Amino acid sequence: MSDASIGTTAPGGGRPLAGGAAADLPLASSDRGQRPYIQRFGPVERLTHAIMVLSFFGLVITGVPLHFSHAPWAATMMGLLGGVGAAGAIHRFFGVMTFGYFFLHLGMLATRFLSAPDKKAFLLGPRSMVPQPKDLEDVVGMFRWFVGKGPRPRFDRYSYMEKFDYWAVFWGIAIIGGSGLLLWFPIFFSRFLPGWMFNVATIVHGDEALLAMGFIFTIHFFNSNLRPEKFPIDPSSTSESSRRDGCKRSRCRRRRGRRTCGRSRLASLRSRPA
Repeated sequence: MSDASIGTTAPGGGRPLAGGAAADLPLASSDRGQRPYIQRFGPVERLTHAIMVLSFFGLVITGVPLHFSHAPWAATMMGLLGGVGAAGAIHRFFGVMTFGYFFLHLGMLATRFLSAPDKKAFLLGPRSMVPQPKDLEDVVGMFRWFVGKGPRPRFDRYSYMEKFDYWAVFWGIAIIGGSGLLLWFPIFFSRFLPGWMFNVATIVHGDEALLAMGFIFTIHFFNSNLRPEKFPIDPSSTSESSRRDGCKRSRCRRRRGRRTCGRSRLASLRSRPA
């Protein structure tokens, strides 16, 4: 497998969706269905994302009134959810769902790493989610592009924005989930943890969840849905994908003297219109 930066799942192979003539034009939602599409994520990744969305909204709807139980509106929300006990049970259900897709993802990563022919490239190659010096260069390049001082950077398989999203969710789940387990099973954990740990867990669980909620509803929603080239929604996490020329504009770059994507690679990923 080449180190092409588009048209692949991470780190597996890509799947084409719809074909047709393409021009190197800015991505517009009105063009969807008229240009070649390349599926960036496979069925498992897209299913994981769908479960993540469902569990996130479930945790937010049930967790916010529990966190702000002193507020007048919280009582109304609790009533709609069936009361404090029901809201807590629903919250734990979605918490279990979160742990489920989290460990599924860890298992997928472990399997792909063990089966990767080049493990160094898996971790530090152009298709890796591991932050690298180039990401810092891209951040600087983007700010230069914002003020008209340079060209727009060409990203690897994942941009620094996508890596930030990924690792924020990764560690957020670990922190929120770990503190949630302490609050869910206090008697068990009190056998070997000091009491102050539960006070810390209470603060961390609520504040980290509020931070995650704020980030998702602002930064992530803007990057995925409100940017001109994404509006009204980025289809790469659903049944569609990024348009071929959109990928080519933002993700092709030269690496060790050759482009990380090119006409031959793109042509191999095209198929008949769906």
